[in-house]
Amino acid sequence: MARSPISIALAACTFELTAPADGSNLVSLQLTPTGDFKPWDGRDLPSGHWHIDQAVAAKVISNFTARRNDRVLDYEHQTLLAEKNGQPAPAAGWIKGLEWREGSGLWGTVELTARAGDAIAAKEYRYVSPVFSFDRRTGDVLDIQMAAITNNPAIDGMEPLALRAAATFGIQLDTEETTMKKSLLATAIALLALNANATEEDAVAALTARLEADPLAKVRKALGVEANVTEDVLVTACTALKTKADTAATAAQPDPAKFVPVSVVEDLKKDLAVLSAKVQGDDVEKLVEKGLADGRLLKGQAEWARNLGKSDLAALTAYLDTAQPIVALTATQTANRRAPVADKDNNLTEEELAVCSATGIDPKDFAAAKA
Repeated sequence: MARSPISIALAACTFELTAPADGSNLVSLQLTPTGDFKPWDGRDLPSGHWHIDQAVAAKVISNFTARRNDRVLDYEHQTLLAEKNGQPAPAAGWIKGLEWREGSGLWGTVELTARAGDAIAAKEYRYVSPVFSFDRRTGDVLDIQMAAITNNPAIDGMEPLALRAAATFGIQLDTEETTMKKSLLATAIALLALNANATEEDAVAALTARLEADPLAKVRKALGVEANVTEDVLVTACTALKTKADTAATAAQPDPAKFVPVSVVEDLKKDLAVLSAKVQGDDVEKLVEKGLADGRLLKGQAEWARNLGKSDLAALTAYLDTAQPIVALTATQTANRRAPVADKDNNLTEEELAVCSATGIDPKDFAAAKA
């Protein structure tokens, strides 16, 4: 069965110190009263009070003796403050044992240091203030953690000091119940997307805010309906909106009788490009053949003319329109028969002279190249 979580108390109750007997450093110090008791500073306790009786004390003594190390008696609870203020925390003594005194309370046998013994004897310190763990549900004292000699036991920041005690001495504060509680809190923090350091109060506040929030507020606003309408009205409004959207989508569909698919258009474009290239190719070939036939093109220019026409038909047409035909190139010659010589000095025919005239080549150079 799960137990209640444990807390640490820096008791505001104080008990008068007695000086050790001459030649002895052992004293008996009262650590708790008997029965129910409360802190005099008025702080709230989960159980409303602390409690110890003979049966509870027996468990406290058993927990005390189960540990090998002695519990410290320090000055002004400096052990709890050392990490915060950086000051040393010398021991005033060591709690060696506990005993229950019926009608009086829990007492501790303490071995004082020489310095502490002298201070108590000189009444420099007059009170003892215990630090103990207790059950938050019942208030029962569970274990004596330490104690301090002090003249002002009502220390400011008492609750943080209590938590610091747990950290300093590694006290196990969680039982099965608190472990489960922490697990649930961690889950809630994750689900609520809170900071990892969020407290239980933060989680409760966030959850409350979500429960109080209207999750359909934005939906109502978007639909233009009143804030207090029922779910049925919202469903009806959403259905009408969906019907309207479906109708609009249907109306937006193209009429097959008026439109063709994009793929068909692309195929037509490809076919048109092929046909255009073919027609242009035929036109180019016709221009080249005509240019060769009427002497506006030399045979060596045929390939050049075709390439020009394929890339720029207008440019080829413009060239042929301005080119002067070489009449001699159009004359029909008898096979294997040389035309009559027209230039006896260079031994050139009329056709060859025509080429020289068209190209600007000197007949002598042409004759030399011919030879």
